[in-house]
Amino acid sequence: MLVGSLAILVLAGFVGFTVISKVPNTLHTPLMSGTNAIHGIVLLGGLIVLGLGVDGVLNKILLVIAIAFGTINVVGGFLVTDRMLSMFKAKKPEEGGDK
Repeated sequence: MLVGSLAILVLAGFVGFTVISKVPNTLHTPLMSGTNAIHGIVLLGGLIVLGLGVDGVLNKILLVIAIAFGTINVVGGFLVTDRMLSMFKAKKPEEGGDK
């Protein structure tokens, strides 16, 4: 069971790296934004599992750490997305400028 799970993890990492390396640089930020939105679902799942009452102190600690890292990832993704979208907004003309 453990060996099979590790094999899936390694293969998923390899496939993820291969797919991301083929994405053009101009699409990395939108792709990251979408991935962070999906990660919000994972974060919600972690909160549900924590609320169900996980057995063992170590499991609870690891779950809280995972939720904290997930929260950092989601918030950071939204900040990067907001900054990216602000680059495309039209600039307001200056008041009292040259006429």
